[in-house]
Amino acid sequence: MNSPLSSDAFTIERHDDLIVISATPALETLEEGVEEQAAQLIMGLVSDLESPLLIFDLSQVNYFGSMFLALLIRCWKLAIARGGTMALAGVSDHAKELLRLTSLDIVWPIYATKREAMEALLSD
Repeated sequence: MNSPLSSDAFTIERHDDLIVISATPALETLEEGVEEQAAQLIMGLVSDLESPLLIFDLSQVNYFGSMFLALLIRCWKLAIARGGTMALAGVSDHAKELLRLTSLDIVWPIYATKREAMEALLSD
């Protein structure tokens, strides 16, 4: 059951309890208000699931800022609170460095591709 939802910065696919949020290059220049709208959309989807599995596919993004990092943390906290989990896929070297500096690279599993992340989360 694949239902894509799109904005300039994200494409969201839902496969039962698995939600894949794919960031586009527009994320790198996202304005503050748009990010909050994206957060509300994603949080709404996660809130409807018992054990949400979230994957943020960042393969099209080289850099993201603190607003997006805050969104990741909010989504992760909600997923964990609902008995789910979250992973990242396709993370650039630049973004990996940001995650390392914030120690979030040890909190979230990071996979090379979206497919690898989907297989890992669905096999647990």
